[in-house]
Amino acid sequence: MNCSFILLFMVLSVVLFMLYYMDFSHQSSCTYGGKLCIFRKITNITPTKMAPKPNTITPFGPTEPASVCSFHSASPENATEVNLLKESIAWPETPSVRPDFSLNDTSDPAHSTFTILPRRGGGSWHIGDQLEVLIRVSDYRGRPRKSGGDLLYARLQNRAVFAGVAGKVLDHRNGSYTAVFSLLWEGKAQVEVSLVHPSEAITVLAKVTQEYPDRAYFLSVFRSGSVTETVTCNVCLKGPKEKLCNYTDLHTGEPWFCYKPKKLTCDNRITHSKGGFSFKPESNENQLFQRGVNMKVSIPSSGPSSIDILPKLKDGTSDIVKTKPAGYYYQGAWRALDGTTVRQFNNASARTQCLKGKVVHLYGDSTVRQFFEFLTGNTPDLKKFDLKSPGKAGPYMALDYKNNILLTYRCHGTPILYTPMPAIETRHIATELRTVAGGPDTVIVISVWAHFTSFPIEVYIRRLLNIKRAVVQLLTRAPDTLVIIRTSNPKGSVLSEIRTSSDWYALQCYKVLREIFKGVNVQLLDAWEMCLAHHLPHSLHPQPAIIKNMIDVVLSHTCPLGGKSKGATKQ
Repeated sequence: MNCSFILLFMVLSVVLFMLYYMDFSHQSSCTYGGKLCIFRKITNITPTKMAPKPNTITPFGPTEPASVCSFHSASPENATEVNLLKESIAWPETPSVRPDFSLNDTSDPAHSTFTILPRRGGGSWHIGDQLEVLIRVSDYRGRPRKSGGDLLYARLQNRAVFAGVAGKVLDHRNGSYTAVFSLLWEGKAQVEVSLVHPSEAITVLAKVTQEYPDRAYFLSVFRSGSVTETVTCNVCLKGPKEKLCNYTDLHTGEPWFCYKPKKLTCDNRITHSKGGFSFKPESNENQLFQRGVNMKVSIPSSGPSSIDILPKLKDGTSDIVKTKPAGYYYQGAWRALDGTTVRQFNNASARTQCLKGKVVHLYGDSTVRQFFEFLTGNTPDLKKFDLKSPGKAGPYMALDYKNNILLTYRCHGTPILYTPMPAIETRHIATELRTVAGGPDTVIVISVWAHFTSFPIEVYIRRLLNIKRAVVQLLTRAPDTLVIIRTSNPKGSVLSEIRTSSDWYALQCYKVLREIFKGVNVQLLDAWEMCLAHHLPHSLHPQPAIIKNMIDVVLSHTCPLGGKSKGATKQ
């Protein structure tokens, strides 16, 4: 009896073992964080209809680290939003540029003109009116252009009272444009119109991005003991998986890859740095980018180029301004038109009093690092704490113990064109914001754009959507946190940099950022208009007078008249 029982037990054990083995063979395994994980294959299950997903910001998934990776990739959840954003910045159609094109057939600022149109309803100009200027573009033979697509800047100035406002340029797509200005001060107002790029140059800039999305490249040093290797890195690299190191951020899905070192492992990455730019421009296309000829060159007027502005009419019959600018300069000070009263913090004691008890975090590129440098350079009690950070990369910290002020700066994650910095410091802003508690004494300033101009716009959109998602989460848990988003700004014109950092690229970043943060409870610092309206030359890093005005805007949001008052971004 006992023998029969034992025999039966052994038979059942064998059967169970075989069934278990058959089931296990349908499972697959992987490793995640050094741990074994098993995914069981389930078959013959009828799918059920899933509930619709909530309308939330979803981070992009990791890009496939092989030749199928793309600079244009978007997650299925964000694909519709990305397409809408791209449509919102669509540029008018521009002429094709043949290899044998003639410069004489392109837009010439010297043969183009602008004309101040009469006031609607007649009579004199008054504060509150809207000024319209007709711009007609012609080629080098004096023939009117028949298509649009030129990049034009328009500005209204009065140097005597240090006043200025940017105009909005409307493209009629037939060679003519209308610049619209708000009349905001009394006295003289001089119209200035300039051709930034002819439409053919825009064709070339768009083509360069399409053909060389990876023209900016980066380097990383790998080291172990006495063995050192340097490899190329980028948002996307061509090659099979086994030839690449995948550093895609697990939280945001932001892709980053390096070619795998020959002798070392992916864990031996030590530094990140700018590599340079690699592409082959057509030499004959250089004539489309000539300073003093067709790049940021003034267009003359066909008649009077200035007007006299009288005080606002008491009966309220002035035109209702249809295109309202972000603000304007008067007496050299920026006056916002979004309801913010911009105060003047003209000395260290005023800045210290505003920042007392505050924690200010600056995130982004060197255009927000300027804020750190301005505040520490002009506020003596705010002492920089030496974190042994390399060069301009940071991170930086400054403290005012007496007034309980903490100021920090941290650069954004890759891609970033900085001198060698520890790879571990290339952390994404969205990830950093997860560690911020926030609150009424916390100020966040973000500026991300300058290192994205050489990439397809999808790369920039993905970054901003991740940052937006993190900002929304921060404001959900700490609604009193002040978040300020700084836009891009027009830059200088250097031929060697035009195909990687033209104003046209920066303008796309500007438009996309405004769209993405529309309706979010953040304050927009419109650096684009603040630079365009000022008489100083354009520069990647605006001059101190403009930075001082930007700091005044930041501090005015931090310490508003009548107490704290935050609102969603006004467009």
